[in-house]
Amino acid sequence: MKSVQNINISSEALKLLNSKLGLRSLFASKNIDLDKTLREVEYENYLRKQQVELVKLQAWAIKNKKKIVILFEGRDAAGKGGAIRRIAAHINPRYYRIIALNKPTEDEEGQWYFQRYVNRLPKPGKIVFFDRSWYNRAVVEPVNGFCTGEQYDKFMSQVNDFEKMIIDPDTFLIKFYFSITKEEQQKRFDDIKTSDLKRWKMSAVDEKAQGLWDEYTKYKEVMLKKTDTTHAPWIILVANKKTKARLAAIEHILKAIPYRD
Repeated sequence: MKSVQNINISSEALKLLNSKLGLRSLFASKNIDLDKTLREVEYENYLRKQQVELVKLQAWAIKNKKKIVILFEGRDAAGKGGAIRRIAAHINPRYYRIIALNKPTEDEEGQWYFQRYVNRLPKPGKIVFFDRSWYNRAVVEPVNGFCTGEQYDKFMSQVNDFEKMIIDPDTFLIKFYFSITKEEQQKRFDDIKTSDLKRWKMSAVDEKAQGLWDEYTKYKEVMLKKTDTTHAPWIILVANKKTKARLAAIEHILKAIPYRD
């Protein structure tokens, strides 16, 4: 039998609880928590409104042949993928791509480092979401020994000019960094390891992330300091609470891109 809190609620809150979303959330757990249910329903309702605006933004980009590039960076398990899924949930799949690149091929290793990313930049009217981007070379690669010191230095000396090169009146670049605490990362790793549905997400790099926390911090701070420019600033999102980080990301996209309804 479900237990119900003794709580006074307003007519507006009662209306939310009586909605399909409210009823589904209300009876999803053994103990009915009205405060938690109201928070969840308010979040979902606000998220849907923002997703409607994202549909409008995409329609504007298609009509005006704009190109949108959005980078999602952050530690392992910071919530980058979840944020991308919410942003892309209702927009036209023919006009966007999610890019999550594996290690470079043999041919790519002999190319200019940025070439593999240039090849995946959006065409007019399209959006590209990078689930990790060229900034792998700023943090993940040097921490894990996947690049040389010379390659790292070369990247850091070129990245700001590269971003300036790809930005123009018809191309927008947004850089998100999802920031979580060490404790929150460990909590999420534990959740992934004990879930039959999520266990595949845990990689060898993830397994070492907690032990290399301080190294990641050192390179992250250098990256954020040296590549935060006026033409391509970093947007740092406090991501211990996934829902807040997702909404903050969407809100920034809607403010940063001057779309018209």
